[in-house]
Amino acid sequence: MTALRLVTSNLLNGRSITDGTVNIERMVASVAALRPTVLAMQEVDRFQSRSGCVDHTAEIAAAIPNAQWRFVPAIVGEPGVNWRPATPDDPASGHDLAEVDPSCSAFGTALVTTLPVLRWQVLRLPPFPRRAPVFIPGGGLLMIDDEPRVCLAAVVEYGGRPMTVAAAHTSFVPGWNVRHLRRIGHALRGLPAPRFLLGDLNLPSQFPSRILRWPQLATGLPTFPAPSPVMQLDHVLLDDPGARFGGVSGPSGAWRAQAHLLDFSDHRALSVEYVAQDQPAP
Repeated sequence: MTALRLVTSNLLNGRSITDGTVNIERMVASVAALRPTVLAMQEVDRFQSRSGCVDHTAEIAAAIPNAQWRFVPAIVGEPGVNWRPATPDDPASGHDLAEVDPSCSAFGTALVTTLPVLRWQVLRLPPFPRRAPVFIPGGGLLMIDDEPRVCLAAVVEYGGRPMTVAAAHTSFVPGWNVRHLRRIGHALRGLPAPRFLLGDLNLPSQFPSRILRWPQLATGLPTFPAPSPVMQLDHVLLDDPGARFGGVSGPSGAWRAQAHLLDFSDHRALSVEYVAQDQPAP
């Protein structure tokens, strides 16, 4: 059976927080080196002038053998300058979709997997209706507009059976992110179990697990702000009612988690890998 390695990474559109530059080759190499079976990405650019005018998901997926992928826009246009909320009529991009017009710049969420994909599903999450405060690393408070968010799910085949993997990015606004997460949990329960939710959920510590009542596969691994993180905002959760994976840690195997400092982004990437009992630890 194929090893299962789940990775989530908030790309910050590939930008380095040390020098402010975007290096596409550096970003692609850093993410591909994590060897994902499933890769969830947030704050992903497509055809943005600020980040090379390329489809970042396509570039990263091309470096991962046998990858299938989707990018779904949350907004269309240039973030922070001239944009509008994306609608279902705005094109997604993917390995099996028609090419998107390079003038269709967008920003959103992506999912890449080496597993066979049976179907895709999109859940759109509305922004908080008013300006809200966001804390700036190092101190300070900034009032900004929230943006629409996306949860992108794929029903994949693993071990000859279907399961669900999903990438999500919830609001930074306290309370509104809880509302987003509950909507995501409700939507995913209509898809085949086991169900994995990966992403920047903008909720620290054990809060996502308590809200959904799904076990977290990685705990105690701060991911934000890189390179000196103080809180875990990035998560991998598992809803496994049939105990297909023996729980978070059971007789058939265990999950091993790690946070990764990359050459870009203000988040560390988070990986979890299922290690069967008869397999050596990585």
